[in-house]
Amino acid sequence: MALRAARRLASCSRQGRLLLPSPAPAPAPTPAPCNRTAAPAAALLHSHATSFGYKQVREEEKSKLVGNVFSSVASSYDLMNDLMSVGLHRLWKDRLVSKLNPFPGMKHLDVAGGTGDVAFRVLERIKSVGHRAMQGTLTDTEEDTHIYVCDINPNMLNVGKKRAAERGYSGEHCLSWIQGDAEALSFEDGSMDGYTIAFGIRNVTHIEKALAEAYRVLKRGGRFLCLELSHVDVPVFKEIYDVYSFSVVPTMGELVAGDRQSYQYLVESIRRFPNQEKFAQMIQEAGFQRVEYENLVGGVVAIHSGLKL
Repeated sequence: MALRAARRLASCSRQGRLLLPSPAPAPAPTPAPCNRTAAPAAALLHSHATSFGYKQVREEEKSKLVGNVFSSVASSYDLMNDLMSVGLHRLWKDRLVSKLNPFPGMKHLDVAGGTGDVAFRVLERIKSVGHRAMQGTLTDTEEDTHIYVCDINPNMLNVGKKRAAERGYSGEHCLSWIQGDAEALSFEDGSMDGYTIAFGIRNVTHIEKALAEAYRVLKRGGRFLCLELSHVDVPVFKEIYDVYSFSVVPTMGELVAGDRQSYQYLVESIRRFPNQEKFAQMIQEAGFQRVEYENLVGGVVAIHSGLKL
């Protein structure tokens, strides 16, 4: 009954998508928004400062600080996701993968996906499609399938590898675990049919660099999909959500994971992340076309998508 209620909540909370028009060639390009703090704007214009939650830190420090956060929470990451979202993160990831529409033979890259949540869903969907089409026989096309899980944090990757073994995937030739940086991927140009990043892009130092790398590694016709905690646009719900975020989530992190500070950063990083329309514009400025987004649960999370054409 709880699962049915959760599905109804996730379903009824979806809002319409926004399809952005292709950029007009004539006007000069507008500078892309980024994850740097807004004030004081003049002082930051030529600086190398960026934000870590609400704190100002040097750019070279941010990746180390974020790494420390995820090293700290890796062992309790899945449990905390279940508690913080009341299990809805599972439905959000299902929605992400359904929009990807995986197919046998595809090369797919899941970035910041160390625990394997998205990659397992992609693999299961591909196997389901392939088996239905070929009545359970493994085709050459399905054997060509390869899913790469890329994460900068080795502790998160270790959690994913352990989960893969528990699911019987440790011997899968089509599943690879790669330690790497979203801003400097090790994959060749035009090598991927799909790219996903779930709850990860707000943690990179330069969002525009991560988007540029996503565009680079995708083939023509490849799809970019990003699931991220975003900005609530319903006034009354926003007030309730703010109280929950700043009061309940850090306390929950302290009680369950023994780490209040990391979950305080989590909440602050969401508020620093560009809103839905600004992030959609950044995706478009990276070169993607047919950019759109879908709000879930009133904007608590959003799924952004774009195509490399």
